[in-house]
Amino acid sequence: MHAFHWLDITVIVVFFIIIFGVAAYYSKRAGQTTESFFLSGRDLPWWVAGTAMVATTFAADTPLAVTELVAKNGIAGNWLWWNMLIGGMLTVFFFSRLWRRSGVMTDVEFIELRYSGKPAAVLRGFRAIYLGLFANAIVMGWVNKAMEKIFQVTIPGIEPFLLVTLVAIIIAIYASASGLLGTARTDSIQFVFAMVGCIVLAIIVVKLPEVGGMVALKEKLAPQVLDFFPKVGQASASGITGGVLSLSVGAFIAHIGLQWWSSWYPGSDPGGGGYVAQRMMSAKDEKHSLFATLWFTIAHYTLRPWPWIIVALAALVILPRAKN
Repeated sequence: MHAFHWLDITVIVVFFIIIFGVAAYYSKRAGQTTESFFLSGRDLPWWVAGTAMVATTFAADTPLAVTELVAKNGIAGNWLWWNMLIGGMLTVFFFSRLWRRSGVMTDVEFIELRYSGKPAAVLRGFRAIYLGLFANAIVMGWVNKAMEKIFQVTIPGIEPFLLVTLVAIIIAIYASASGLLGTARTDSIQFVFAMVGCIVLAIIVVKLPEVGGMVALKEKLAPQVLDFFPKVGQASASGITGGVLSLSVGAFIAHIGLQWWSSWYPGSDPGGGGYVAQRMMSAKDEKHSLFATLWFTIAHYTLRPWPWIIVALAALVILPRAKN
């Protein structure tokens, strides 16, 4: 097992004290009604609801996924998920108010508000099973696998599966005790912890002798790795040329005109859905719902990924590229 610095232990202990303290504080209010438990009584301020949205999309696998995209395709590789910003902005200005106005408790409940009769009930049941069971199992699977990989490095002396199970039990306890009322606030606290950690990591990595600072980092990388936009119309058979994402004209049109609205992905549902819709419906009013979704979209696409991208670029300098 790696030796933990006293500062590491202090941060971990303080983190759990705060999380369980918040859960205990809101546990009584969360259990008053079903609406209090699932929608926090519909009184979340926009900054809590929005931060809870972006925190929920910040899992153990997310920095690893962004690192892989940058390693393979440069900064431009992030457009494989940045293109979903189009749907995000539509959600902000056209759908966020409507979700709050609908008065439903879950996004699947909206189906029977929009449609009627037995077909609506069948569609609601199918969506609940397909997304809630099968799709969610896949998402949770890769998140937990990423957590296992992290535990293998940080705490190699203990079976990673046992550690993941322990973490799941801890989360289940405080989430069940405090409902969305407490979970949204613990999400916000966790987001601050995680972002501070990512920023500190980026600063430390850039200052390493192997990197030598931001100016030296840029000089040590191929220019195309730093390109912000992908190359259109220059795709090779593998889709990658010289470390920058390259798309054929057809693929570019598909991403801009089709991909962002036709695919389902947690946190990027076109029009809103899942935990994003739940936070919109829990906001104080329609205005708070709009600002919560706007803050989420800004933080999710423009603020959160850059510390990860910087670390990924530094990793290209520090770590040798795999040949295969």
